[in-house]
Amino acid sequence: MRAMNCRAFGPVDDLVLEEVATPVPGPGEVLLRVAACGVNFPDVLIVQGKYQFKPEPPFAPGGEVSGTIAALGPDVTGWTVGDPVIATTLWGGFSEELVIAADRLLRRPDSMDEVTAAGFALTYGTSYHALVQRAAIRPGETLLVLGAAGGVGIAAIQIAKALGARVIAAASTPEKLAVAKAEGADDLVNYSEDGYRDRLKELTGGRGIDVVYDPVGGALFEPSLRSMAWNGRYLVVGFASGEIPKVPANLTLLKGCAVVGVFWGQFRRTEPELDAENFRALFELHAAGRIKPLISATYPLERAKEALHALAERRVTGKIVLTV
Repeated sequence: MRAMNCRAFGPVDDLVLEEVATPVPGPGEVLLRVAACGVNFPDVLIVQGKYQFKPEPPFAPGGEVSGTIAALGPDVTGWTVGDPVIATTLWGGFSEELVIAADRLLRRPDSMDEVTAAGFALTYGTSYHALVQRAAIRPGETLLVLGAAGGVGIAAIQIAKALGARVIAAASTPEKLAVAKAEGADDLVNYSEDGYRDRLKELTGGRGIDVVYDPVGGALFEPSLRSMAWNGRYLVVGFASGEIPKVPANLTLLKGCAVVGVFWGQFRRTEPELDAENFRALFELHAAGRIKPLISATYPLERAKEALHALAERRVTGKIVLTV
């Protein structure tokens, strides 16, 4: 089979498309024939050795895939060869076949095609967990979404609207804000322009933001935290800006707000039953047409490096997916 491998930690351009042996599933594992793989910011970090998990090279990046089961390892029950599935993994998705633990599989619903499925699990799993378990967002509350035209940003907008919240979308260009508006945002803020906090104050009538969804970090953190309402929840989702901000602890005291970490991967490992409930709810929302990933581009496996560059350079709206 072919895989886009990282042979040593370093630049994305060092990835190599090569022929490798087809893996064999062990006990509790399945061999998955990959149809498509979502491209996400952790894929850039893991290749560079900057992610919290560092696999031993060579390995293929890629953390969310869709495909069909090609073979079952010993002791696997509840699945059959040919079943259409969605799988999340820390790495390995940029390949034609992948061995994965059976307990990391989701059955792909009939309402979802393979490309859509490859752009669903990570972004919607993260955003639903963030808004429901970590923020306990309530109907009528105001959510500020930073990086609103990205994959997790769009997922957060759609889910929040389905849960009855008001959404303010924040992004760096008019084009990205137009995407967020088309995906359901109620109001828009361009954070590359002056007056960011004044605009948030105006939009909330001086009350402030109930929940901030932040996958960006960096320079946006402090002004957004200063714009919180009393009892607000600031969701730390990621650091796409490349800068991990420090929390001014006095602001949490003055605002009576909480800064809350969101680590969906660890949540899924430690609370699998609750994660499964989340996906049942998400699949119902998708089948009802209330949520749907915006797949802005697809790339063949051999152009994976181009896809990663587009993501790293923040030229992507919605999700991009490799077709394998």
